[in-house]
Amino acid sequence: MALTAGRPLASGRLTTGLAGIASPGSHSAAPCAPRLPRVADRYGTDILADNPHAARKVRSTEVPIELGMVVEDAQSGYVGAVVRVEYGRMDLEDRHGRTRGFPVGPGYLIDGRPVILTESPASAPAAPARTASGSVAVPGARAKVALASRIYVEGRHDAELVEQVWGDDLRIEGVVVEYLGGIDDLADIVADFQPRPGRRLGVLVDHLVAGSKETRIAEAVRRGPGGDHTLIVGHPYVDIWQAVKPARLGLQAWPAIPRSVEWKHGICAALGWPHSGQADIAAAWRRIRGRVRDWTDLEPELIGRVEELIDFVTQ
Repeated sequence: MALTAGRPLASGRLTTGLAGIASPGSHSAAPCAPRLPRVADRYGTDILADNPHAARKVRSTEVPIELGMVVEDAQSGYVGAVVRVEYGRMDLEDRHGRTRGFPVGPGYLIDGRPVILTESPASAPAAPARTASGSVAVPGARAKVALASRIYVEGRHDAELVEQVWGDDLRIEGVVVEYLGGIDDLADIVADFQPRPGRRLGVLVDHLVAGSKETRIAEAVRRGPGGDHTLIVGHPYVDIWQAVKPARLGLQAWPAIPRSVEWKHGICAALGWPHSGQADIAAAWRRIRGRVRDWTDLEPELIGRVEELIDFVTQ
């Protein structure tokens, strides 16, 4: 078929007709333009809206660490296999057998993909349980048969605090702690105990400071029979209450009590606690001791002395 020449329409646009469909001068309806297939515009309305050269941000994914996994440190380019994972660190071994340590976390590539390495529960070693004194706990351990050696502690409250914090250790070691009502007769007590090799005696006393009565008694015992197998140590506090860190009671420091006032009563009065009788003093001590969670709540001057005694009697 031959195409007819285009003719203007009323709108001024040109159209194209097909020969034989409508002849010039015909009163039939003007022929319609043929429909052409639509072609998708691959660039859209804005050819700059999607730049194929623009950098695309790739999100990192979390990947649990496995031994033998090969990873690349994105910053240094170091590539190696995971050979060890412990406490938030991992060791990577490269193809030459060299090992380097890296922190567990983001900043790594696996097969070119950015990842965040995480410790799986199986690879993270569980922290060993601890006793109140900070020693490694021995689950299921039975108390030893009591040693011949002993530790004597001056003061009931002192003995209770030692038992609370070091009791597990003492039972494992087979060390018995006995309460002393006072040390005025300490020389006679040591003589009755008869310290000797394999039968040592450790003594913890209050207020063992230069020039005190306690220091003079301790010196006399050291010079007496069994002195070589007796160790007397003490803390510098007027009372064992002061060995508890004041912050555990919300205090910056323990109140200063005049020498003319009985110390425990003075402390209770300063803190606004009842203190009319011994029952009130006992309740105050329970309140203080209840704030002690473990050895970290005690002053170093007490911790060191108790540890020294335990080492002495278990040698």
